[in-house]
Amino acid sequence: MIAFIKGSLSMVTDGEIIVENGGIGYRIMVPASLADGLPHTGSEVCVHTYMNVREDAVQLFGFSDRDDLEMFGKLITVNGIGPKAALGILSAMTSDDLRFAILSDDVKAIAKAPGIGPKTASKLILELKDKVDLEEAFEKKLSNAQKRENDNAGVDDSIVNEAAAALVALGYSQSDALKSVKSVDITPDMTVEQLLREGLKRV
Repeated sequence: MIAFIKGSLSMVTDGEIIVENGGIGYRIMVPASLADGLPHTGSEVCVHTYMNVREDAVQLFGFSDRDDLEMFGKLITVNGIGPKAALGILSAMTSDDLRFAILSDDVKAIAKAPGIGPKTASKLILELKDKVDLEEAFEKKLSNAQKRENDNAGVDDSIVNEAAAALVALGYSQSDALKSVKSVDITPDMTVEQLLREGLKRV
């Protein structure tokens, strides 16, 4: 089992990245949340991985942190949800949002993920509700929020304000605009346009 891969980001394509380590390029399938927050190619990255072995293929699925990896592991225990479907769910919503959707029986939120209808979403909730603890969900949400705040330390506030103002100009409320922009994992070299694009995905 490959727990994580640390190396140079060689390529980013739709839903996949290639990380080079020791002269070997590892092709890793990733959720949109990870792909959208990656640095420039050539930068060093660390990806937490799950290796899926089939008769006809060996696949690597990658995540930005162990929390997403653990949630992925829970999802694929649900009968009818394979690794690619689980990846689609984590592309459509964060692990935090998924935990609260499970605890609140929010079938509609989970069913928005590609290839996941209401029936499968209901089954997912039924099978995972006992594996998700409310107190743990709040602790993880707080921890993830703190991590985002630390990651965003030193980021120029002006690009946050400009991106939020652009969302307001598009018709969103000030509170929704700020909430969506601040939910993005902002890097110091991110432009207003990039932040706006990511913010639009979250309103």
